[in-house]
Amino acid sequence: MNNNLYKNMALWLVIAFIMVFLFNIISGTQGVIKNISYSEFLQSVQKGEVESVIIKQEKLNGQYMDGTQFESYAPNDPELVKMLVENKVKITARPPDKSPWYMQVLISWLPMILLIGVWIFFMRQMQGGGGGGKAFSFGKSKAKLLTQDQQKVTFKDVAGIEEAKEELEEIIEFLKDPHKFQKLGGKIPKGVLLVGPPGTGKTLLAKAVAGEAGVNFFSISGSDFVEMFVGVGASRVRDLFDQGKKHAPCIIFVDEIDAVGRHRGAGLGGGHDEREQTLNQLLVEMDGFESNEGVILIAATNRPDVLDPALLRPGRFDRQVVVPRPDMNGRFEILKVHTSKIPLDPDVELETVAKGTPGFAGAELANLVNEAALLAARRNKDKVDMKDIEDSKDKVTMGKERRSMVIKDSEKENTAYHEAGHAIVAKLVPGADPVHKVSIIPRGMALGVTQQLPEDDRHMYTKEFMEGMLAVLMAGRCAEEVIYGRLSTGAGNDIERATDIARKMVCAWGMSEKMGPLAFGRKDEQVFLGRDFGHTKDYSESTAVMIDEEVKRFVLTGYNNAKDILKNNMGLLHAVTRLLLEKETIDGHEIDALLAKIESGEIDASLLQPIERKSEAKAESAEVKEGEEAQVETV
Repeated sequence: MNNNLYKNMALWLVIAFIMVFLFNIISGTQGVIKNISYSEFLQSVQKGEVESVIIKQEKLNGQYMDGTQFESYAPNDPELVKMLVENKVKITARPPDKSPWYMQVLISWLPMILLIGVWIFFMRQMQGGGGGGKAFSFGKSKAKLLTQDQQKVTFKDVAGIEEAKEELEEIIEFLKDPHKFQKLGGKIPKGVLLVGPPGTGKTLLAKAVAGEAGVNFFSISGSDFVEMFVGVGASRVRDLFDQGKKHAPCIIFVDEIDAVGRHRGAGLGGGHDEREQTLNQLLVEMDGFESNEGVILIAATNRPDVLDPALLRPGRFDRQVVVPRPDMNGRFEILKVHTSKIPLDPDVELETVAKGTPGFAGAELANLVNEAALLAARRNKDKVDMKDIEDSKDKVTMGKERRSMVIKDSEKENTAYHEAGHAIVAKLVPGADPVHKVSIIPRGMALGVTQQLPEDDRHMYTKEFMEGMLAVLMAGRCAEEVIYGRLSTGAGNDIERATDIARKMVCAWGMSEKMGPLAFGRKDEQVFLGRDFGHTKDYSESTAVMIDEEVKRFVLTGYNNAKDILKNNMGLLHAVTRLLLEKETIDGHEIDALLAKIESGEIDASLLQPIERKSEAKAESAEVKEGEEAQVETV
């Protein structure tokens, strides 16, 4: 990049120098010279105003007494010299100027040569390799080359995906010592497809493979192949593999390959012809007549279901390496990597952080650690302590606190009862995830948050667990109804999530006894139509009615279970609400302690009584109670 810059600068300096030189040649001899007629010249001579004259055949150059220079054209006048002598004018005679032939040619042809040179320069720039947005570089690959000296990422920088690393170690051994496999007739896989959710480290893993193997590494995105011009994508694929062969052994990494590797013939009008040409060329390059010895293609995607089957067959992507979300041990190892360069307080327990972050991918854990470091710096600390990490986790999972938001006391109390309802039902429903934290401080778009964290990583869920989850989700709505006898919009997100879970229980997981172990609604996603339009209804209208009834039954069952639990524990509901209004944020241990005091009778009885509210709120509650209860029963 720097060499090209210096070459361009030098070329422009040369062009500028030649232009200045040419300008000086043309205009250097022309100072402030007055051009006069021959008659004016004669009159000046007769008046004695001319000091000197230089005669070059028919051309006259002279100077007035005041120093002003002039020039004129003199006819063949035999009396001119005599008149000049009589008026005491200094006469100088010179032969006409004859510049060298090469100067005449240069002056005549230099403008044309400059124009041709500039045109050639721009054509070479536009046709140069490497893309960069130049007009004629469409067919060149935009892949970025990382040489062996630039490779800094190794397997030490990748944690939490040990199985995926083991799968790729064979690739590294082949690149280091190919004869070890070839002498037994074995062939290394031509392509490796990394499959996993976003943020799990697929790109980092590919870089680590190149770093461990010590080979060149080409990196390109799937979207870089396709342009508005037909044939550009296929040309870039050819150029990419040509570069790979020149730098073999090497690794070519294509990120988000689903941009060009989707099913052919999908979408409206039979598909996208340019994208399919690109895919066809990719298929040929991976397993065609020409061999690509020493060139290994690694691709990454989080949508393997939309890839063309020809791309996944043996001989192309021979292996599919799953890069899943890390388990607790994996999260612990990832946290150790990301905190290796961050000063930690001795009270920081990474194992506890790993247990409290189920479902977090590597990128999310890196963001958590970075937010904790920024938070500690904002608090003028020298080290990151456990409180910084906990606050960072709350910010990442629940959103930033909105303490500046002004909330009326009545709304704050309503939110406290709502979140207390969630927390109590989550405590008392069998098999539910433990309550980690309850807060009535507004975060993000929510006025309050109840957070549950599983004790272990879950990979499957039972029907009983899902029914308990429905009860927990509906508990906030139930608490508002039991206490106030009215409904609010605060349970909107809870109802949406509960309905979605109930529909999956019926249509996807076969948990409805009435509908049986059947799946309803085939997911036939089209490439260009989006997810919503790709859902195919493969059941009758009568079945649709039955599905709606079962979804409603699951949700109302959870609603009634939550309502019964809260009615049987009204004292606990009031006590947890008082504690929330006092502290604004409590954890699961405080709820456990409160529950233990109630069971042992050590708690103050006044804490178990309803919170006194304003008469206005009571009047409003009594006014709408009857109508709202009827509405709940008909939901």
